[in-house]
Amino acid sequence: MSMYTGFTRLCKGITVVLVGGHIVVQILPSALSYLALIPAKTIPFAWNLITAGYTEQSIYGLVISTIGLLFVGKLLEPIWGSREFLKFIFVVNFLTSVCVFITAIALYYITTQEIYLYMPVSGFQGVLSGFLVGIKQILPDQDLSLLKIKAKWLPSLALLVSIIISFFTTESASYLPTMIFGTYIGWIYLRYWQRKPETKRRGDPSDEFAFSTFFPEFCRPVINPLATIFERMLCGRRSEMSDESGGYTLGSTTLPGSDPIEASRRRERGARALEERLAAERLAATGRADKTEENATENV
Repeated sequence: MSMYTGFTRLCKGITVVLVGGHIVVQILPSALSYLALIPAKTIPFAWNLITAGYTEQSIYGLVISTIGLLFVGKLLEPIWGSREFLKFIFVVNFLTSVCVFITAIALYYITTQEIYLYMPVSGFQGVLSGFLVGIKQILPDQDLSLLKIKAKWLPSLALLVSIIISFFTTESASYLPTMIFGTYIGWIYLRYWQRKPETKRRGDPSDEFAFSTFFPEFCRPVINPLATIFERMLCGRRSEMSDESGGYTLGSTTLPGSDPIEASRRRERGARALEERLAAERLAATGRADKTEENATENV
């Protein structure tokens, strides 16, 4: 039972928001027009770029989102801190919605199909995809006994499964772009923007967290040059700032002054935090078992 305890107060609060948003949409279906991301209505209702991420339309999405938030948040929030954890959620959610909005408008002009303008897109799956990137960064070599893989492959596996499912369902357009952009924005944030107070730097410049690490080894010779081009286009200024303050990496090339030691320390802290949490949960479970046995002896 210890694995079902220890959830953070912040994660519980966001869970209440998710449940509340789902209930509102079920009781008042018309509220979906104001809360979900509908590209044709985003210009007057710009707040849906924020509210869409906290509005679950289906009970299945609500269950997955709340479980993922509670369990992953229990791991990431103590390591990042509550403020940084909340900031990550807000940034990934907002920028994911912006990317989905721009993509929908572009697809409409390319195909002239109005479905891209009026399909309501909502859900917490973009942030959950970003959380998986956080697990990849902190515990890349942690073995997941249930899936028989290492934690670093979780984001890639989630996207692969979602893409495969999209071939068999017509609802994929409402969640697949959100997951793709959520994964990418989560990586961008952790790679370039996340502030590290202990080193007074931003991001994670290690080669183990390069964009190509989301792909199998045989794909990386092709991915690395493309990743370098896109990083320079989308994050070139951030990369230059990082170079001046202590070095960075572009693609697979390590620039002078990079600090892979800090990335290694961060992974060690993540593994240590996980071990301490598991030890505390085992100790709590043992204490409850001893107390139960003691009560049983007294009753006898």
